Amino acid sequence: MRNIGDVIKQNLMKREVIISLVMLLVLTYLAISYGFSIIFSTLILFSIFSIVTLSLNLEVGHTGISQFGRVIAVIAGAFVVGAIPGRILAFLYGLPFGLEYADDAVNYKVVPLIHKILEENVALALGFFLFCLVLAGLSGALIGWLTSRPAIRLREAYLGISLLAFGDFFMWVGHNWEPLVGGTTAVFIPDPFRIVWGYRMQAVAFTLLAILVLVYLFIERITKSPFGRTLKMLRDSPLVSRVYGKNIVKIRTQSLIIGSAIAAIGGALYVIYAGTCTAIGFTRLTWTFWPWAYMMLGGIGSNIGVVLGVLVLTVSRTLIVLYRKSLFGFLLLWGIDPIWLEFTLLGLVIIFIVLFMPYGLVPEKAETLLPSGRIKGILDSVRKQSSQTPEN
Repeated sequence: MRNIGDVIKQNLMKREVIISLVMLLVLTYLAISYGFSIIFSTLILFSIFSIVTLSLNLEVGHTGISQFGRVIAVIAGAFVVGAIPGRILAFLYGLPFGLEYADDAVNYKVVPLIHKILEENVALALGFFLFCLVLAGLSGALIGWLTSRPAIRLREAYLGISLLAFGDFFMWVGHNWEPLVGGTTAVFIPDPFRIVWGYRMQAVAFTLLAILVLVYLFIERITKSPFGRTLKMLRDSPLVSRVYGKNIVKIRTQSLIIGSAIAAIGGALYVIYAGTCTAIGFTRLTWTFWPWAYMMLGGIGSNIGVVLGVLVLTVSRTLIVLYRKSLFGFLLLWGIDPIWLEFTLLGLVIIFIVLFMPYGLVPEKAETLLPSGRIKGILDSVRKQSSQTPEN
């Protein structure tokens, strides 16, 4: 048997452990230098984008679908939470709840009254929060089923273009149709975290981290199940899937429904954290291209790699925002404001990772159906039997 020290040393040398330790040291430094508020803010964004990117990885990394419309499911979750739960509470307590609810002149008066109700009723606040997540998940599942229709028939390039267009379409509908989520002025979201108002940031951070853990475990269970192995077979060879009698249309539809439901929950969590739902904020850059960047840098098909990819880029972005002026303030002499260097420097981080880790921070690992120890035992047994068989 191996020495315990050797086992610990081997685990510590794993890439994911090293990256996690480095990020922990950076977060500790930020906490000491700037306080815990920036840590909680970073962890909240990390949790939300990890949930969205894990859903994308399920569809792209494990199923092989060209999903360039991740923003659609995120919008579905955000718009449903912005449009329905607050109206239901307003209706129950005799407040304006119709089309006028989203009017800024009415909404900014109604939502504070709902906040007072939630502050005094812990059970109602928790129920409201869970209702928002369930409603978002159902709306995301519906959107996943709808987007699976073109995904069945269109090739990769046409599917990607179609999903990008659908995402922009829904965003502009929300931006221009005021009764949905306030149009250009946005709509306020009743805050279920009012029950811990003095510690809201901490409560949101820990709640979102807990939901991220549950989503990660759920996707890990799916991808390691027979269904998950079917997804990978479909990704690697659709022809083999057909030969083995797999219903490709059904499998892709199921993957899109599950992934979109999870992404919609991420969108719901974002608007609950922000306190408002602004349609114009759900752009393809933030909610499609950035999740793609997180996934590719973390490792396509690797769940832990995706989470670490989001963590590395989120922490890197925080560092860039904090230190861009102090490090690049001299550029003002040439008329360049360092405040605009955020995406340039983040792009350099992405290029650096791609150059030295072309398959991502933690590439997808080949998995066997049986444990390695059992496979080794079977091979040893076969060799032993073959050596004992007399030659003719």
